[in-house]
Amino acid sequence: MVCLSAGVVAADEGWISLFDGRTLAGWKSNEETSNVFTVVDGAIRVSGGRAHLFYVGPDGKASFTNFEFRCQVKTEPGANSGIYFHTAYQDKGWPSQGYECQVNNSHKDPRKTGSLYAVCDVMNTSPVPDGVWFDYYICVDGKHVQIRINDRVVVDWTEPEDWTPPANMPGRRIGSGTFALQGHDPKSTVWYRAIKVRPRP
Repeated sequence: MVCLSAGVVAADEGWISLFDGRTLAGWKSNEETSNVFTVVDGAIRVSGGRAHLFYVGPDGKASFTNFEFRCQVKTEPGANSGIYFHTAYQDKGWPSQGYECQVNNSHKDPRKTGSLYAVCDVMNTSPVPDGVWFDYYICVDGKHVQIRINDRVVVDWTEPEDWTPPANMPGRRIGSGTFALQGHDPKSTVWYRAIKVRPRP
């Protein structure tokens, strides 16, 4: 699989919509904090505290290995969130399995939007501002991960064969699993829409 530019990818077939723009059908919140995830004006609003919304699919068994993922994101000032891949549902806490792709344009955390969190980070300066919709693209092909923000490559990283995950993050490994959206803290509000995936062999 080749990680194509977002413009080329958008024109190709094979994309599966993960969000219908009206409901959270196919998604499951762990409700660590209640009512963090709501649908407003065709987008998922993430606000109010720590919780994670996992894509479980129509049968509750969604899992992806190699894929292209894309969505549109908008942050409000001070917001912090993330998109997990190769993860799995858990009742509470930060997801222990898989990788997090950071969403943070102005939160105090120095790891900014586009970071493969604590692995390959975009430090201190976000590639996009708050208050505007931007394109988020993630491509996983074997051990290779590429992240693009508005079609700009910000992470291009391959997990080494002798990979040692960051301290206290033993589940940061390429494997298979689903996606999750992160609610981070009570003062954080982030919006997601047009969420799609294209599975690959």
